[in-house]
Amino acid sequence: MSSVAVWQTDAVALADRVGELLTRMRATEAELGTLLVEIETRGVMDLFGYRSVARLLEHLADVPKAAAEHVVKRARALNPSQNLDGSPIPALAPATGATASTGALSNPTIDAIVDVVKKAPPEHRDRVEQDLLTFAEDAGHKQVAALGTRILAHLDPDGSEPDDTEPATPTREVSLRRKRSGIWELHGKFDDETGTRVSSVLDSLAQRRSSDEGPDLRSPQERYGDAFSDTIDLALNSPDLPIQAGERAHVMITISLEDLKTGIGKATLGDTATISAAEARIHACDCKVIPAVLGAKSEPLDLGRIRRLISPGLRRALYLRDGGCTFPGCHRPPRHSQGHHIRHWADGGPTNLGNLVLLCSHHHRLLHRSGWEVRIATDGLPEFLPPVFLDKQRKPRRNNLHQPLPHAA
Repeated sequence: MSSVAVWQTDAVALADRVGELLTRMRATEAELGTLLVEIETRGVMDLFGYRSVARLLEHLADVPKAAAEHVVKRARALNPSQNLDGSPIPALAPATGATASTGALSNPTIDAIVDVVKKAPPEHRDRVEQDLLTFAEDAGHKQVAALGTRILAHLDPDGSEPDDTEPATPTREVSLRRKRSGIWELHGKFDDETGTRVSSVLDSLAQRRSSDEGPDLRSPQERYGDAFSDTIDLALNSPDLPIQAGERAHVMITISLEDLKTGIGKATLGDTATISAAEARIHACDCKVIPAVLGAKSEPLDLGRIRRLISPGLRRALYLRDGGCTFPGCHRPPRHSQGHHIRHWADGGPTNLGNLVLLCSHHHRLLHRSGWEVRIATDGLPEFLPPVFLDKQRKPRRNNLHQPLPHAA
């Protein structure tokens, strides 16, 4: 057995053991919650002399008061109890409590479901809870929370009234310079209105991307740097971008056809900067290409006409079919996504709906560099095969966040 195969076997065994322990821990936490509610029902003062169950847990578990109160609050939502006069208090989310007792739900998922059920109208709560529990079988807590937000918005389409404020006097200054190392430095200052808008855009794009490929370990600075890059992509893709020198603003990447096919080597970015051929392959999935024949000294001998790999009509069809980034757990909308060739066009892959999926820039790079695979299923929709260390059976996964809401909502 090769060293790679041994490593993969060890990774699967470790992941399986972690999963077993997590299930046991979650089931134990659920049982703890049931006991805490039982103590509260019988009377914590009479049993232990404490004035609240949270105080008792704080001392028994040696945890901060806020953490103990949160555990008790979750337990009350999942378990029935009774008032001082003996009248019953039904659980807010009893089905969630039953599922939690099996160890199948993480605490963030439980909290997300409880939060949505609490905000939903009483007549819809049972169906909303069941829809979220069904969705949670194949989704993480962020996906469950996102679906819950959509359900609540569907149940209350008017939402809250907008807050109108007067804009401040604009003060906007920006400096951008390239260092010899190839790193660019950006400095600036903005008025309150502009700064708020910039913060809003970056905040929305800099959210942690903890989806089915694992947790997001980027630092806040790295996440906001990636968000700034995504913002530039959105601007470059805007049809309203002003014309410069007879063309829309663009960045030229020069690479030999052989290096583009193999993904090995370097490409020239702009006038002097360089990127890897592998990075150029990522950009070549969804860009404008100018075929050029170069001589022995790299002089242009023949320059082809520009052609768009993904036509506007085909892009609209992608938007309608995929609804946004298709990677499981990603909420990015179509305007934040790029077209990815399942079989790379440099390897002869066709540019048609059956060979294209929408991916945000983060998951686009992940797919080019990891064990994840994507394909078009028999029903014509994209599905992803996870690496073997995440799922030995490599059960296909889909992103259901962009699909229609459950019938109950």
